[in-house]
Amino acid sequence: MSDSYEFVIIGGGSAGYAAARTAVELGMKTAVIDGAETLGGLCILRGCMPSKSLIESANRFITLRRAEEFGLSAGSISVHPEKIRARKRALIGEFAGYRQGQLEDGRFDLFRGTANYVDGKTIRVALRDGGERTINADSSLVASGSAISRPPIPGLEETGYLVSDDTLDAGELPDSIIVLGGGAIALEMAHYYEGLGGETTGIKRSPQVLKSIDEDVAKALEKAFIDRGIALYTGTSLTRVGAEDGQKVVYFDHGGEGKSVRADEILQALGRHPNTDGLSLEAAGVELDGHHIRTDAQQATSAANIFAAGDVAGPHEVVHIAIEQGEAAATNAAVHLGKLDPSKQESISYDLKLFGVFTEPQVASVGLSEREAKQAGIDCISADYPFDDHGKSMVLGETHGFVKLIAERSSGRLIGGAVVGPEASELIHEIVVALRYGATAAEFARIPHYHPTLSEIWTYPAEDLAELAGP
Repeated sequence: MSDSYEFVIIGGGSAGYAAARTAVELGMKTAVIDGAETLGGLCILRGCMPSKSLIESANRFITLRRAEEFGLSAGSISVHPEKIRARKRALIGEFAGYRQGQLEDGRFDLFRGTANYVDGKTIRVALRDGGERTINADSSLVASGSAISRPPIPGLEETGYLVSDDTLDAGELPDSIIVLGGGAIALEMAHYYEGLGGETTGIKRSPQVLKSIDEDVAKALEKAFIDRGIALYTGTSLTRVGAEDGQKVVYFDHGGEGKSVRADEILQALGRHPNTDGLSLEAAGVELDGHHIRTDAQQATSAANIFAAGDVAGPHEVVHIAIEQGEAAATNAAVHLGKLDPSKQESISYDLKLFGVFTEPQVASVGLSEREAKQAGIDCISADYPFDDHGKSMVLGETHGFVKLIAERSSGRLIGGAVVGPEASELIHEIVVALRYGATAAEFARIPHYHPTLSEIWTYPAEDLAELAGP
């Protein structure tokens, strides 16, 4: 059986649903293909939302652990992993049910199956309930997400390990764990395990955690982790994994020395890769750029009528960017098909590049880092201010970290900001607005801030930059 559509989307996650919704609004006959067992996409089912549900339990437990610091007694406290999981499942069930309703509400056709390209305008769908459909697509979008990478570390597969999917639905917690990786997932899960009382070790191959941010920001998070009791090794080379006396052992080189650490369990969080297997992209003339699908600023691939969005396209695997990419791809597909005037074409800009990590303390950044600004040849200035000298954070007992602002020297225009500290993922949005509307440090410093609040800490580096800027 053959069906014809103007726009077909492979993947019903954040990028795919945003594209489908936009395409329907633009009057295109649209279909979505999703072969996952449960509809919803990575963010809802196995990413952002379930991890934040677990992390909130860890955050609350940390508060209880610190009760005496605030003149309180919390009595006997304990962790119930099965109840944490039950709460998470209930929340995710609601979120996934809502997304499933959106995908099945009839605005577009939904095919439950896996897709592969026959050619640039023909897609074959192997249906989950059996059988096959052939779909003719005037234009299409690949939004198939990403999958967990499994690097070839000697002995790792034989010894066994957890991945994030296991962690997010575990009814039991190991007494001790080794977390491999230093990206957002690895750090958030290390925070989760330690927050609930587990002995936690982190091993990172790069010289710092979160390798894309400035070193001073990364080092502040590393210090906070170490102060919490997390053993942290950066700049390592993993050599092998094994088992001894009922525990799992990771062997690695660190600072020119061979080391090993052991724990009850290993969490392998060494990244994800674009989920392109089985799509037969070569048959459609779609080229890859490394592991990602090559796209331009309009999300178009090397095949003029095929677009890509979300994790499969990169360059930043975060939900708000995936949504923006999906919406732009649908709009530009409509332009390609002649349903919209070319003046309506949309391009993606990554100037703001908003990023957040929900550790304790949290980390967030927007715009250019100081390192990136200097690499781009921008004559920039920076200023920071610590939380351990800020009234509200001292009252909260949350004094790790600092805020940092980066500005163009000649104009004083803000070009970047970062924060490692309490509620960083919320605090950063004030700087997002400032960058979005081109504020200078002097203009930002004049914005009133209520006292005492965490937000007012931004005024101190802004005032410093205002004095430094200009000829």
